[in-house]
Amino acid sequence: MFDWLHRLILPAENPDVVQSIVVIMLVIAAGVFVGRLKLGKISFGVSAVMFVGLLFGHWGYRIQGEILDFIRDLGLILFVYGIGIQVGPSFFSSFRKEGLRLNILAVSTVILGGVITFLLYKSTGLGIENLVGIMSGAVTNTPGLGAAKSTLAEIQNQFPTKMFDDPAIGYAITYPLGVFGIIGIIIFSKIILKVNPELELRKFRLLKINREFPPVYKKCRITNPSVIGKSLGDVIKESGHEVVISRIKHSQSDTVFSPSLDKILRENDVIMVVGLDPDVNGFIEKTGRISKDLLIESDKDIQYTNIYVTNKKATHKKLSELDLYTNFDLKVTQVFRASKAMLARPSLELFYGDILRVVGTEEAINEAKKVIGNSEKKLLEPDFLSIFGGLVLGIILGSIPIMIPSLPVPIKLGFAAGPLIVALLISRFGGISFIHSYVNTGAIYFMKDLGICLFFAAVGVHAGEKFYANFIEYNGWLWILYGSAITFIPLIIMILIAKIFMKLNFLQLSGLMSGTYTDPAALSFSTSYLDSDIPIQTYATVYPLVTITRIFVAQMLILLLA
Repeated sequence: MFDWLHRLILPAENPDVVQSIVVIMLVIAAGVFVGRLKLGKISFGVSAVMFVGLLFGHWGYRIQGEILDFIRDLGLILFVYGIGIQVGPSFFSSFRKEGLRLNILAVSTVILGGVITFLLYKSTGLGIENLVGIMSGAVTNTPGLGAAKSTLAEIQNQFPTKMFDDPAIGYAITYPLGVFGIIGIIIFSKIILKVNPELELRKFRLLKINREFPPVYKKCRITNPSVIGKSLGDVIKESGHEVVISRIKHSQSDTVFSPSLDKILRENDVIMVVGLDPDVNGFIEKTGRISKDLLIESDKDIQYTNIYVTNKKATHKKLSELDLYTNFDLKVTQVFRASKAMLARPSLELFYGDILRVVGTEEAINEAKKVIGNSEKKLLEPDFLSIFGGLVLGIILGSIPIMIPSLPVPIKLGFAAGPLIVALLISRFGGISFIHSYVNTGAIYFMKDLGICLFFAAVGVHAGEKFYANFIEYNGWLWILYGSAITFIPLIIMILIAKIFMKLNFLQLSGLMSGTYTDPAALSFSTSYLDSDIPIQTYATVYPLVTITRIFVAQMLILLLA
């Protein structure tokens, strides 16, 4: 009576399409449930899908070959594209600060891991495909595994007689080591270095460059005789500080308005100064003193609000080109992009999805909304044309063959690096033609988690088919030992360099460790263990370049040694 149900949910050696889809859904559902369970402060999150897939594969569940390849590649593409869109803005801006040093250290650590893998290949006799799988698992790097498998498939297409082991076996054996190893190093180094998270947080804030902080508002009363009678534009220029004056109220008056740059300052005028903290403080010192006037904050005459940039005619235009003050008597004080606040400089180019903080009359604000768009509904709905257009460009870039002399097949960026690079560039420049960079936060997280779940389910079930037999045949404990060398030696050297020579804050260092090893589980643990979000900033700074480097290292090891 229930034969149809048995065929759907029980293991099958040669499953059809429906059975394959059911297996994928079961693995993901069970994996997500297991990933939510906590062992102390540690949880695997979506990484548990990989381990559940191994069990299902071991128990006899299978996925049809063509479907497995499709699900694995699609999942990888969605995951890396979502990561690129999410961290793109902070990735490029970080290079103007300390991000260059952090990325050099992270990439050097990745290359050292590749060198250790090469030495293990020369000394152990293991096939390079197995060692690249061990390396990818030991550093919890999924895109590297995807690149290795794609490169092996290319070689087999060129040389059909060549046979290779599946690198996913080594990946699956050493992946738990990578997750727990990095978490263990974070705990161990915190104890050895006697780290006090609260003290590290205070040190971090003191060392931070002020320009990394968002703009502030402060009220100033004009008392300096040298600026009285001068235009506001001249006073700002002579002060040498980059600020915006959003409001002004004359002495003995209750009227508040947004001033133009040619407005003449009077004695005891009260102005609202917007800018980065040191600029605001410096401007106030040169023009007057801090004011406690409350009337200037009144919304009777003018008000402030946020306007969303959703009109395509307003995107990729500079604030100076829109000239909202001349056209609508409206002053823009801040622009919010990817949760980051920026001072509204005239040269700032607007991207789709930006949020403008404006000051002006209600009538002026309503008129400006017609030009800028301000459709929150548009931002809540994912723009599939932009998303899939970006994915197509990423796949095309990843498929371009790059001929290198002496290599058996052309090297390709693949489905991991191609979409990641395109996403970073789209995020950096706000879009390409009809493709824009804005994707709401919920859609990004859905894309990333769905992608990685599909990839883990496909890889886990396939690897689990012969996991136990391979663990016994290849002496899995020995593979874990090899993986330990790849995990711990570069990580310990990186910690010593970061603390002794770079004097890096431990909160940043924990994010650097998680980012260098592309380990979201370690990142989640470190933010909870250290009670700070600072590790996330460093993680986002190094993740893209590290991911691309790991992909190339995995590909080059396969191409040179397979």
